[in-house]
Amino acid sequence: MGKVTGFLEIERQDRAYKPAGDRIRNYKEFVIPLEERNVEQQAARCMECGIPFCHSGCPVNNQIPDFNDLVYNSDWEAAAVNLHSTNNFPEFTGRICPAPCEAACTLNIDDNPVTIKTIECAIVDKAWENGWVVPKPPARKTGKRVAIVGSGPAGMAAAQQLARVGHEVHLYEKNEAIGGLLRLGIPDFKMEKHLIDRRVDQMAAEGVTFHTSVHVGVDIPAKELVDSHDAVLLTGGSETPRDLTVPGRELDGVHFAMRFLPQQNRRNAGRNWDGDGEPISAQGKHVVVIGGGDTGSDCIGTSIRQGALSVTQLEIMPEPPEKENKALTWPHWPLKMRTSSSQAEGAERDFAVNTESVGGKDGRVTHINCCRVDEKFQKVPGSEFELKADLVLLAMGFTNPVQEGMLAELGVAVDGRKNVQANMQDYATDKDKVFAAGDMRRGQSLVVWAIREGRQAAHSIDKHLMGATDLPR
Repeated sequence: MGKVTGFLEIERQDRAYKPAGDRIRNYKEFVIPLEERNVEQQAARCMECGIPFCHSGCPVNNQIPDFNDLVYNSDWEAAAVNLHSTNNFPEFTGRICPAPCEAACTLNIDDNPVTIKTIECAIVDKAWENGWVVPKPPARKTGKRVAIVGSGPAGMAAAQQLARVGHEVHLYEKNEAIGGLLRLGIPDFKMEKHLIDRRVDQMAAEGVTFHTSVHVGVDIPAKELVDSHDAVLLTGGSETPRDLTVPGRELDGVHFAMRFLPQQNRRNAGRNWDGDGEPISAQGKHVVVIGGGDTGSDCIGTSIRQGALSVTQLEIMPEPPEKENKALTWPHWPLKMRTSSSQAEGAERDFAVNTESVGGKDGRVTHINCCRVDEKFQKVPGSEFELKADLVLLAMGFTNPVQEGMLAELGVAVDGRKNVQANMQDYATDKDKVFAAGDMRRGQSLVVWAIREGRQAAHSIDKHLMGATDLPR
């Protein structure tokens, strides 16, 4: 490393947020970037580790010490080249990845990891500002046709990789715009959608053909794609939400998070809500979010911006410790109390709570009936309580890909969790020419895992079609 003693001399400094009172007035990103010289200083903190454990924490295989050293030495363009060699979309991961690389950083042993995510985001933002990110069309065409179903990060990554080696790539998306959950699930205040649009423009210039508002298995038969292409990659995600099976679930005002969040993203884009029932708004309502993960946090931030009177988030798991035991957890992702930017904007959080029923009047929700649970999720006697609720958002995760339609038509094998069965070596399903990657194969996961699987599936497909491949895994 260029600054061998940097970690001893320089304190950790990370990006700041605009004040909550300012940021909740709109849906714009509110992270305040560090100045260039400060980013270079933070990169200097990267140690010359014998074993860079950040590599084990990063699913997309970023060469973290290498791009840190390049940034420290002010060679930003080379850093951008290095970063893009492993990650097609660092501006996505630099905004919405939870940064398991930082949890694995050696300096995290004393809670001061290198600000890897901030450095990554600064590199790619600077690359776009300086015109270093350009289309890379292939020098020759292979004559092979590949269809990719699902345009989330896995599908986008696979499409870009395959187009760059000369295949004719067709990317199918059932919604009206490319991006999958990046487009419709991630709120704009976490990631503005022009970031996706410019990647779509780049990919189009590289030869990818986009088909939006085409639901494979509904609008066109899945078999038609298999018959008309040399390979088909399924990257449709894990979209079946975990439901709340309690009395009163059917009341108006109880909705899945993924009916609520896309509506606001569409409004921000100047489009109408998706027509699936009535428009949902938290304005003037007492909102209860059931589920303590990222989707629940996104519901909180969106509800606050819509003008909710109150927002309460319930989690059935016990309250985690404020600080993990490093001797037991490092370099793995630790279980500890985390407060998202949305939660810090004014939500109440309650742990070890189970919802027993939903109450209402005239067909609409008015409250939920809850109880406390112990560490075995058993009801604590006498712990019942009632919580006022005009809007209940279910954000309890996703169980598996949608089975009806495309998967049923193709008849691909699924595992015990109803994910499409394919291994991480070749990503091939049990059907000839059909591959699967991303959440559709592994279950709900992170954007970094989706990009990694998309890239690795592209490697396998290219090798399957051509007999050999130069694409990295």
